[in-house]
Amino acid sequence: MTDPGSRRGAVVFLTGLSGSGKSTIAEALAADLRATGRAVTIVDGDVLRQQVSADLGFDAASREANVRRAAELAARFATEGQIVISALIAPFERARVEAREIVEQSAPFLLVYVSTPLDVAEARDPKGLYRRARAGEIPEFTGIDSPYEAPIEPDLVIDTTQTAVSDAVSTIRAALDEALEEAGQARDEA
Repeated sequence: MTDPGSRRGAVVFLTGLSGSGKSTIAEALAADLRATGRAVTIVDGDVLRQQVSADLGFDAASREANVRRAAELAARFATEGQIVISALIAPFERARVEAREIVEQSAPFLLVYVSTPLDVAEARDPKGLYRRARAGEIPEFTGIDSPYEAPIEPDLVIDTTQTAVSDAVSTIRAALDEALEEAGQARDEA
């Protein structure tokens, strides 16, 4: 049996606090998909901020614009048959809904909430950002002095305090394969 949707693209949109494990899961998922011959692109929030959205700040409007840019970029790659894994904090529900609307015009979209309690994410603090935010060096830092709105209806919830990365990848792969298969059936019926 061939890989369902081996030529169709899709977007896996990982959202959660800084330090939640989004990038770790994204890299592991990308490696797993590439091992099956899939073309994969990762749209990482840090890289996006440095290269595409360097002109944006961290106020609510700028954060929403950053998510919109990520969605437009992801949709473009997905229409070319790639699996795009976006790993962004994307703290606001409205921006995530808009991202879904942008992508679903051309490809399946899976919203994955990487659910990690603030105290755990802050204890991990791989980049020292929480420490700097607590010291007042980073204003409007999500989870400290700017809110993170948990997704209302994510397609998947991955609790990184209870789920190993390999299990997260397996769960996401199963949902992705199903979404690609459904998209293929819908296209065949059209």
